[in-house]
Formats: sequence, structure tokens, C-alpha cells
Amino acid sequence: MRLAAAAGRLCVREAGMLLRRRSGLLLLLGVAVCLFYQTLTVTRNRLKSGEQPANKKPPDGFLLGDDRRLVSALESFQREKDIQQVALRLGGRRRAVVLTGRHVVSDTEVQLYQRVLQQRSYDVQLSRYAETSGMLRNHGDQWNLLVCLSNSEKSCMRRISFSRLKPHQRVNMVPWLMEAFSDSGGGRCKFYKPKLISGFPLSMKPHACGSTNEEFWVFQQSVEQDRRAAASSTPRGLVAVVTAYVLVTSAKPLTSFLHEVSVVRTSEDLSGRCTQLRTFLLQQLGTTASHDALRHVKKVIGQVLKAASTSEETNSLHRCLLCYQLLTFTLLFTNSLVPIVVKVETDLTFTELRDVAFDGQITKELILEDVLHFLLSSHTETAGTETYGGCRGTNGLCLPEDEFLLLLQFHRQMKTPGAFQLLYPCSSSEDSSSSSSSSIMADGSSRVSDLSILLFRLSSFYELQRNHSYRNVQTEAVANQESGPAPHDLLGRERCVDPHLRQIYTDPPLALTPPFSPWVKEYRAEVPFDVVTVRIRPEPISSACRVHLDEHRGLRMANYPVGLGNSKISILVVDEAVPDPVVMTIYTVHMYRESRPSLPMFGDHVMCGFEQDCGLVVQPARPCGLQPLRESGASHDRCSSGDVPGWWVVPCLSCADNRTCDWREVAWQPDGCYHHLLDRPQLQECMMDRTLLFIGDSTNRGMMYFLMERINSSLEVWGKVHDTLIYRNLNGGHTHVSYSYYPQFWLQKNLRPTFQQALQQLLLRSRPLVNSNQTMLVVGGVQWLNTNHLRVVRDVLKREGLSNIMVAVKSLALGFHLPVDGVRSLSLREIQDLYGENQNIVATAKKLGYEAIDTFGITVGRYKEFLQGRCACHFHEVEKLWFSKALPHGKLNIAKNTDGTMSTNTRTGFSSRSAVPDSEQWSESNTSSYHVRGPVNQVYSEILLSRLCPTHTGN
Repeated sequence: MRLAAAAGRLCVREAGMLLRRRSGLLLLLGVAVCLFYQTLTVTRNRLKSGEQPANKKPPDGFLLGDDRRLVSALESFQREKDIQQVALRLGGRRRAVVLTGRHVVSDTEVQLYQRVLQQRSYDVQLSRYAETSGMLRNHGDQWNLLVCLSNSEKSCMRRISFSRLKPHQRVNMVPWLMEAFSDSGGGRCKFYKPKLISGFPLSMKPHACGSTNEEFWVFQQSVEQDRRAAASSTPRGLVAVVTAYVLVTSAKPLTSFLHEVSVVRTSEDLSGRCTQLRTFLLQQLGTTASHDALRHVKKVIGQVLKAASTSEETNSLHRCLLCYQLLTFTLLFTNSLVPIVVKVETDLTFTELRDVAFDGQITKELILEDVLHFLLSSHTETAGTETYGGCRGTNGLCLPEDEFLLLLQFHRQMKTPGAFQLLYPCSSSEDSSSSSSSSIMADGSSRVSDLSILLFRLSSFYELQRNHSYRNVQTEAVANQESGPAPHDLLGRERCVDPHLRQIYTDPPLALTPPFSPWVKEYRAEVPFDVVTVRIRPEPISSACRVHLDEHRGLRMANYPVGLGNSKISILVVDEAVPDPVVMTIYTVHMYRESRPSLPMFGDHVMCGFEQDCGLVVQPARPCGLQPLRESGASHDRCSSGDVPGWWVVPCLSCADNRTCDWREVAWQPDGCYHHLLDRPQLQECMMDRTLLFIGDSTNRGMMYFLMERINSSLEVWGKVHDTLIYRNLNGGHTHVSYSYYPQFWLQKNLRPTFQQALQQLLLRSRPLVNSNQTMLVVGGVQWLNTNHLRVVRDVLKREGLSNIMVAVKSLALGFHLPVDGVRSLSLREIQDLYGENQNIVATAKKLGYEAIDTFGITVGRYKEFLQGRCACHFHEVEKLWFSKALPHGKLNIAKNTDGTMSTNTRTGFSSRSAVPDSEQWSESNTSSYHVRGPVNQVYSEILLSRLCPTHTGN
């Protein structure tokens, strides 16, 4: 023993001389030779004397004294290599290949890899599969990192020869892990055999590698036992399912780490939530028990990995020393501190979370980013393939290049672990220490497993370092608490010093243009017609910053309705660590929702009709979707009321497929009659010396602005006013229009004006009024109107001496049918109940002698064609015109015939075929600032005009 110690001191002195004369490579070689010689000599002496070193750990001073020299040598060599790498990077960048599989380029996971790798000075090439990658086909040894995302793994396995990878190349897959944890039948792990676990019992279910739900059944049983224990005086243990995320950074020798974030479920909270595992155990068990439980978690996972790595199947596979693999371990606690592994998956999964789309993706990308920083910051590359010290293979005491790189990587990972905790090799684990010691004598010979011992010694060194510094950290924390908060920590909260977003998550995923970057503030995105809502959740870089949508007190995450055309979402990054929150940064997402796709009709077609969309069946007894046009014969009769039922008609190649229709030609067709259309001169004549009063919400206001533009050939004044408006300049000053907003829902209920008060105020502000049909009142809105309001109208008009004026009732309409945050949302049953209420309103209006415009039946079939607004109830939009001439309204899309043909002068929206010849059009046009668009609003607004002017002959 003394001779061995003397030899060790001699080796150290020789290493010091080498340090003065040679490079860091020879220094490391000298230290390694000395350490191995000393270790080998001590071990042989112990074996000769009958001592068993497997379970006996050397004193702390011994480890610190010897391993500190190894760590110093590694750090010296690392500094030398860092300088070389800086010089290498100036001449060329490293190359990374990301195989996206079924992921699209706009996916946030793909963007994450691009962003982080580019920050790490990688040139990133994206490709769907390995077979289509030019870098892999033509430059097999010139790439540094290969990332195979989900659905591209098989392509990687086929294309990449893991046994022929260069020392500087790494892949995010470990073949033996993929094989070991594959399903050999019935969910049984392929590596799981009794002889593999004869040395130590595995705390693992045999069928943990399949898609079975056995763990959930066991968990439910444990929950029931825990509830019975809670009802009695029986002591309760921990009942929980913990999903842990493991990073294997090397296959053989095994090195693995545990990420700090886990998904947990307990008997009190059956839905999964993300949390730090250490914090969760501390809250559930207390200080001492939580420390033991975490130790058992690491030990159990480490044993499973070690068993898998020593199986016969994995021994036959070629190793890739620097390849890495992410695994998901599901562990079950059943009233015990020792968990059982019930499921292992060779990918990151988050199915236990309540919100997989957001919480799952966000947590996944957080872990992936931590993994990239953890691996790439510790990755040291060297040029060439020679081994150090002139050694060949692994029979000597020198390390081949790939093993030396692994040693350097492990050293830096242990020095700066970040969000990871070491799983294997761990000096506190009996299995690790036993394996490291027994590896000294392999296959009954004196061959030294030098790399495994060095890895074990490094883990022991840093574990002791952390244990020694733990008390100092605690003392420092107490001192910081006594000295008070830091100057920047106002009101006990951390300031937002980095007010940027890490990512904008959406469901469905939006393809942002330009691709997301924390430094870009404006984005554009397009969504197809069928996407009516988008859920958005921005994530800040700093947890000290708060994110709100649209306003500084808005929601952090929201479901937005996406109207046709343009809409905008503002994302505010706010510093709330001050008395008055400060908006630090604003991001804006401009979205454009496409119109319904149309197939132009060039040849034969059939006419189809629909009352309601199959996506929202309001009348279950009526058919939904496109149907062949009803044959009822041609009708030349005008409709006698505005509530005549009808349906939408459209030309299609086939009524069985709505993708074959020309939706630009869709038209409203009432049953058995037609609504006459007035050109502008007829409308102006009808409205001469008349006063129009509107009372209702913004949908009522949209009809008013449409009427004003139709009468005046322009709309020079517009505003989203929630008050009373009066216009006296229409029709050359011969038509007056007044408007009152009701209900004022933003006020407290006891402060809101009643409907009677609002109506009386409107009449007062609009006087003088004539008690005849020269005065017309239009009342209605989305869904606030009921039959009581109509009786109030009757009573107020009678009291004010206006019983003879003309009253038109706009009935209910579709809206609030989407699950949108911040506004009420109706269920399908509630919408179906609205249909019956609407029928009562129309019947009551006609009974009182009022005109009724049934907007419910018109809007229900085209409920997806709403425009801007959180309620999804606006079928109109007022837009700014950027040219001097007014944009004329096109021919109204209301069909006149019911014989299966469509008039050639009926077109959807605003067409070049206008109601007035072009020469008359331009001569009458004045400079217009605004224009009311929206084909659905146009239909029921024109029906209103036809009822206000029933005696005028129209088209």
C-alpha cells in the first residue's frame, strides 16, 4: 500500500514536470496513467488480501485529493480546446441537419431547433427525411449534429450507420435504447428478462413498454385506498403518478440525467400538472422523506437504464458514444417512498396534462431547449481521428478520441448541470459504485475499464463538492434575507428586465410571417375559411414579465374568434413589479381569414340550397347541408313580409360536395316569392322627408350605416359609438337618421338605462316627429330582444302620441356560438332554444302590426361568415376607403326565381354589375370615406329597405 502511494506521488511530480514542458494532452495522459496505476495497484493488493472493494467507498479526502488533479487537468485542456475552437469557427460554421418528418417548418418545435442551433453558430438544414437530405446523401461526414424529430426516426435508422459516425458527430437517438425499450409483445420490454435482474430486483412492471393503461388502473386502486385511509385514522403515504423526463447522454458507458420538471398527478388532483419534482416531493412529504423519495426515484430509473444497457440485445448493437436519447418514465407511488416504473417511452410525452396542446408543447420545448444548451455548451470537437498519446483501441491506459470527448463532455455537464440532476453514474448509488469497482477486473483479466472509472470519479468529486458547499449556500441565503430585497426587487417582486417573448403558441398552429423571433414585433398569418377560432398563448422569456392580450389587464391565454378578412391580436409584455403596471413591449399578429373556397362555373351545373350548416344544427328536424333545389315553380309575387322563410341557393357541380360550388354566386331565396330591390333614385324618393330611428346594438347600427350609404351614395361619418347619434345631412338634408345604443352592458346593472328610458331619450332627441309612416322606428339586435320589449314599444309610442309611425323589428340572429374567452358562449341547446324564442318575437311583432325582419333564419346557415368582433355576431364591417370615388353596392344577392335557374343579374357581394348604369353611378358619386361590407348584412338590410318602401316598384 505504501509503495502504491509513493508511486502515486512520483507520478504526480512527473506530471508537474510535463506541465512545464509539454502540452495539456501529455499532462492529461500523465495524470491518467498515474491514477490508473495507483488504482490498479491498490485494487490488486486488496484482492490478494481478501478485501472486497465493491461496497467500500474510499474516504472523502482520498477522492478530493486525487480527483481534484484530474479535474484541474481537464479544465486546463478544455481552455486550450476552447481557444482552438474559436479559431476554427472563424473559418467555418458547424452543420446541423434537422429531419422534420411530418412537422411543418412553421411548427414551434422546428423553429426552436433553428433558433437555438443558429445561436450556437450552426448552419441548419431542414429536410423531411434522411433520404431527401442533400447533406446526408452527399456529405456524410461533414455534419456535426443530426436531429430526427417524431415520424422521421425510422428514416434515420435506415440511413445512418451509427457504428461509422465520426467522433465529432452526434444524433438524438441511441439505437440500443430504442431496441431495449421496444415492445416484444403484450407491452413487455424487450430487455426485460429474469436473468438480467438476478443481481438486483428491478422496481419495474414487466409490461412497461406498451400502450396499455395498467398504470392508470393501479393508480385508481391506490386513490381509493388513499381515500379510505383519509376517512379513517390510518397513516397516509404518497399516492401519485410522476412522469419524469430522462436524458441519456451516452450509451456505453452509461451516463444519464434527470430533468427537474415533471408531470404529477395525486389522489387530490387527478389531472396532470407540471412542476419541479423536488418541490412537489417537498410539499407532499416534508424535508427528510422528500430527500429519500427523490433518491429512490433516481436509483430506480438508474437501475432500469443499467439493466437495459447490459442486456444481450443491446450488447450486439454498435455504440455511438456521443449520441443522446430522451426518455419518458412514468413512476407510480403507492403509499411508499419507493416508486415503481410502470411505463417507459422513447420520446417526450405529456398525455397526462389537461391541456396537451399548450402546456404539453410548452413544457416539451422548455425541456428540449434545456437539452440543447446542456449538450451543445459541453460539446468539444476535435479535428482528425487520431487517439491521444499514440495509443490504439482501449486496451491501453490511453483514451480514444470519442471516449476522451465524452469525458470532457461529462466533466462540463457535472460542472454546470443547469436543469438536470445526475442519474448515472452516481456515487451515492450502490449499483453505480459497485459497477465502477467491478469494472476494474473485466472478464477475469487485469484489463482496466478506464473511462467508466474516470466518469465515476468525476461524479463523486462534484457530488462531494456540492455537499461541502451546501451549508455555505444556506448561510448565504439567510444573510440575503436579513439584508432585505435587492434594489431592483420592488414590492417583493422581480422586475421585468427582458421584456421579450420566447414563443407565440397557437392552436391550431399558425404559420407566422416572418418566422417568430423575440426581436420581431409584427407578424402576419393566414387561416383557411373553416378555422373560426384560434387559441393563443404567448410565453415570455423571463418569468418576471407578465403577458396580457389586447390590454394591460387582459387575459394571458385566450380563444379568439377569427372573422372573415383581417383581424388583429395585440400581445403586451408588462412589468407588474411597480404600482402602475408598465407595458414594456407590444407584439402584433395580423390574421387574415380566407373566404369560402369557390369553384367557378364554366359549364353545366345544378342549383343547390341549404337552410343550416351541418356543423351547427339548430333545427334537428330539418335537413342540414346542401340539398337539391326544391321544385316549386316560378313565382312572380312580391313577398308580403320580411319574415318569409327561405334558404340559401348556390350553383354547384354536385350537391353532395360543397367544394364544387361557386360561393361567389350564393343568394338568399325566400319561399314562393321575391323581395323587390330598389335602385338609388327610388330609395331616395321613398326616404324623402322621412325620419328613421334605430335603437339596438351594433348589429342594428350596421343596418343603419348600410341604409345611410345606400341613400346618400356615400358614408362620410362612422364610429363605434355606444351612445346616441343624430344625422341630418342625408338625401340632400331631406332624410334624418337617429340612433341609440341599447343595452349598455358595460355599466353596472343598477346603473344601466332601461329599454323604456333609452327609447324615450331617442324620441326626445329626434323631435320634431310626425305621427305617420313618415317616421320609422327600427328596433332589434343580436339576442337581447324579447316580447316584453315590443310591448314597451307599443306603450311608449302610445303615450308619446306616435302610435301611427311605422315600426320594423329586427329579430334575433346567430352569435355567441363559439367558445370565446371574455364573452358568454351558448351551448347548442341554448342556440336551439333561441330559435323558438325568435319565432315568438316575430309572431308578437306581427300581432302588434309591426314589420318583422327574420335575421335568425338568414344568419344560421352562414354562421361561419361573421366578421370582426368577439361575439362572432357581426355580419358587417365598416372599412376605410383609400380612393376618392365611392364604391357602389353591387346587385343584391337575392334570387327571384324558384324554377331551378338563377337570374344573370344576381351576384354575391359587390359586383361590377351594379344596380345603376356606370355613367349614372359616377355622376352621382360623392367622395366617400367609409364603406359597409358584408353580404349577409346586405341581404337583411335590403329586405328591411323593401319593407320600409313597399309601394315603390323595384327590380
